[in-house]
Amino acid sequence: MTIAGDGSPDAVGRFLAVDSGGSGLRVVVGEVGSGRRSGPLSSGEPVRTGARGIDAGHLMEQLVPMVRTLADKAEAFGVAEVGTAVIGAAGLATLGDGLRAELPDALAREFGVRTVALAADAVTAYVGALGARPGAVVAAGTGLIAIGTDLTGWRRADGWGHLLGDCGGGAWIGRAGLEAALRAHDGRDGGSGPLLTCAEEQFGPMPGLPGKLYPRPDRPAVLASFAPRVARCAPDDPVAAGILRAAARHMVESAAAVCPATGEPQVALTGGLFKMGDPLLVPLHEELAKRLPHARLVAAEGDPLDGAVRIARDLAAGALTLPCDDVMLSVASSKGQGDHF
Repeated sequence: MTIAGDGSPDAVGRFLAVDSGGSGLRVVVGEVGSGRRSGPLSSGEPVRTGARGIDAGHLMEQLVPMVRTLADKAEAFGVAEVGTAVIGAAGLATLGDGLRAELPDALAREFGVRTVALAADAVTAYVGALGARPGAVVAAGTGLIAIGTDLTGWRRADGWGHLLGDCGGGAWIGRAGLEAALRAHDGRDGGSGPLLTCAEEQFGPMPGLPGKLYPRPDRPAVLASFAPRVARCAPDDPVAAGILRAAARHMVESAAAVCPATGEPQVALTGGLFKMGDPLLVPLHEELAKRLPHARLVAAEGDPLDGAVRIARDLAAGALTLPCDDVMLSVASSKGQGDHF
């Protein structure tokens, strides 16, 4: 389906593309119809969640000064109006009601935005990696989600957060590594001396770990910060290697749940977790060959912010062909007035 917010392409003006994830906001302002862009600019502070899910007010508190900074840098573009915005947000599928209700009007008031696409971060990860082609993408950073499409609808697996899922993601690996460290500290079976040493180097004595971890609002990110230690131990520590093999199995289970079963779909991996290299990638490739022999593993073309940029440009041109729904990707129109910069 082809969508433009008011039924006509926005061929002149700027677009805004946002990636909101576990590490904060990344923002780009670009010119429609050209490759010129300003950014990315990063906040480093994750958007809060509250009783209504993702806190739209907190997102706007961070976004407004970032957009104004980028817009000032983009004055050389020769256009002043931001007509289209795409917000890719972690947790949108399950915690996005507040954003859907409040963000389009807030963006219209602040920047004059007329057309807003709200996308799950899995969708922007997919589009950044594969574009508008059938297949599946595993997006793994602090959390983990798999998303697939045959271009008629979206399928997702996991992405349920660090308490209920995100199996195989950075927080999952870090938590498993810290559990193995605590087992070694206690003298229980399944412990890892090398991981215990790493945990004490990073967090201090183990009896103090719960007090340092549990009160933190960024607990998933803190857990994920230990995942690289697990990878570094894996070549010489069977416990750490087993954690990464289990993570690979979880990832491929999710990919298999969403990948089109027919044709020759493409599968891509995206996210900072894969920078851990062979200790994770070798077992992951083995699992993919077993579970998805009909699919072709390809390199991701870009990241979630690149996906948000691609969606924004297509939306502004009236050429968005991705499936839209009320959960994974939705488009809303607002009547923003004037130049708010």
